[in-house]
Amino acid sequence: MSRLTVGIPVFNAMPYLPESLDSILRQTHGDFEILVVNDGSTDDSREYLETIRDRRLRVIHQPNQGITAALNRMLSEATTPWLVRHDADDVAYPHRIARTVEFIERYPEAGMFYSLAEYYPKGSVAQFRTTKGSPEDIRKLVLAGYLPAICHPSVTLNAKRALSAGGYRFNLHVEDIDLWWRLALEHQVRFIPEVLVGFRQNLQSVSSTNLELQAVNTLYIQYLLLSHLWKSEPLPYDAARVALANLFDRRKLAFKTHIRAFNMAMGKGRRLDALCHLSRAMTTSPVDFSRRFFDEVWHRREIGLGEPPESFLKHKALLWSAPKALKPGAILPKPEDSFELSVAQPGTKA
Repeated sequence: MSRLTVGIPVFNAMPYLPESLDSILRQTHGDFEILVVNDGSTDDSREYLETIRDRRLRVIHQPNQGITAALNRMLSEATTPWLVRHDADDVAYPHRIARTVEFIERYPEAGMFYSLAEYYPKGSVAQFRTTKGSPEDIRKLVLAGYLPAICHPSVTLNAKRALSAGGYRFNLHVEDIDLWWRLALEHQVRFIPEVLVGFRQNLQSVSSTNLELQAVNTLYIQYLLLSHLWKSEPLPYDAARVALANLFDRRKLAFKTHIRAFNMAMGKGRRLDALCHLSRAMTTSPVDFSRRFFDEVWHRREIGLGEPPESFLKHKALLWSAPKALKPGAILPKPEDSFELSVAQPGTKA
């Protein structure tokens, strides 16, 4: 019996879906199931999926519900203990499943595994900025108030343990890092120190079109973590977002915009455009440029997401009310109930 289900959320995933699915079908280790949740695609994704004749493939078609609902459905519908996350525009390298199986056999008590990922297609530069270390290192990072930096489609989840931690919450483009901190406090989060995934960036991705919103949302997830650590009651998203928007450095956001554009231009062979964006990234924030360079070449450097926790205390009166413990997995008021957000869809980058 297979121990792994490869879960792929799909929403208007053409033209990348064939290459992405083919990278899974051609794995060196072939004993796994493939679960595709087609979340109301309106392009040719459904028609393409219906052409695939492979006994391992199971496709669920549903009306469009958004990325969080699709991910939670994959967790609940998986018929194996482990769910390998894969995005419909990314590429799994040939030994990804084989190496994952090896780590599962060595560490069956883990709650999650993840690997390095490099930007894709070939011609792109650098790797996804990733937290490295032992489960104890990752837990220590979380207990210090920072979030692990992990490439979502490089992750393999123990389905039951992920669901018991609360599963995915919120349609905030950062539903993944919200799950990582909760899992890290309850279970081992194991790092596979190899590049096993090609991570595609494109101009239509949610990350590319919503960088400022995503920055605020990441701070909200960090705020939930700090509220848990400091045993304080967090506010709903719409009540906290104004104060949180004052915490992030807009130069850092501008730097990220240019460095992302640089990498996408490199991937498309537009070297002159890439050079212009690289130059603007360097002049916008020399400090962030230096940090990004050292992240790439200094492999033992500690990497995490978020602002210094003490910066949240400067807005304590706006962010916290009466003390009350927030348990991992607790369900908070849904931000989308009170503030209209553009929601990440399966097949796009969050």
